[in-house]
Amino acid sequence: MDIHYTNPVWQGDMPDPFVLKWEGQYYAFGTGGQKREANGNIFPVLRSNDLVHWQACGGALIPPPAEHGDDFWAPEVAYDGGKFYLYYSIGKGLRHQLRVATSETPVGPYQDTGMPLVDPRTQPFCIDAHPFCDDDGQWYLFYARDFLDTEHGYHQGTALVVDRLATMTRLAGEETTVLRARHDWTLFEAQRSMPHYGIIADWHTLEGPSVRKHAGRYYCFYSGSSFMTENYGVDYAISSSVRGPYTGEGSEARVLRSVPGKVRGPGHHSIVPGPDGQTEYIVYHAWDAQMQVRQMCIDRLLWTLEGPRCAGPSIDL
Repeated sequence: MDIHYTNPVWQGDMPDPFVLKWEGQYYAFGTGGQKREANGNIFPVLRSNDLVHWQACGGALIPPPAEHGDDFWAPEVAYDGGKFYLYYSIGKGLRHQLRVATSETPVGPYQDTGMPLVDPRTQPFCIDAHPFCDDDGQWYLFYARDFLDTEHGYHQGTALVVDRLATMTRLAGEETTVLRARHDWTLFEAQRSMPHYGIIADWHTLEGPSVRKHAGRYYCFYSGSSFMTENYGVDYAISSSVRGPYTGEGSEARVLRSVPGKVRGPGHHSIVPGPDGQTEYIVYHAWDAQMQVRQMCIDRLLWTLEGPRCAGPSIDL
């Protein structure tokens, strides 16, 4: 059963939208950057009955101590054992750490647990945490971090890893690589200066992981390239195991890509069932015509003989 909508479904700024369906309601969480919402908290929260009509609910996260940074990115929420867990990154510039906060309700307020999930001394840039629960009830955390080596033909850049969650607030320390950048379309910036690593490199980016199990196989969707450009889009890789190895990534963005003159930089999405409980939707952001805000859009996720595709991007700018 289709729903009727016109993109964008939220006109304001809502980058990196993650949508949680809970007890018949939808809750959307977006990157906050340095902005505090009306209630003084970080990360805008929206609520909807139908994925189409949304209302603002303030900010989700009580700001943690300023010593960790003032730039807040890419929240995602999981529910387990009577609590909601908000995974996010905080930092400044090219340094970001992953953290988690908890709440008794989906809208918050969420209170930070006090410790980073990954040691920032060994991994200074970790972003885009995505919690995934396997069929056996075990939770895993997919996220993006930096790689400097070029072995096996890989590019230097930000790429995807996964670790088991020993508890909802602590990783097991069993990180494995999910996907590295190999294709030209994922270039973030040529000859990018990375002073904290002491290098200048053609930097490639894979980010925004989102995992969906379908027909017995795991699909790790991701966004590639620079979110500021028309090259930004969504692709995927496939595995028979949640921890990989994942293969079959595309030499182009096969799920979502820009439409010249109409849609710029669609990506960093989440996947959620529609009101009928069956139809799946990709919720993603795309730039407005003036490139001032990234607006929230939705389109159907289609499972085709060629693999997952999106019935979009459809947008009315």
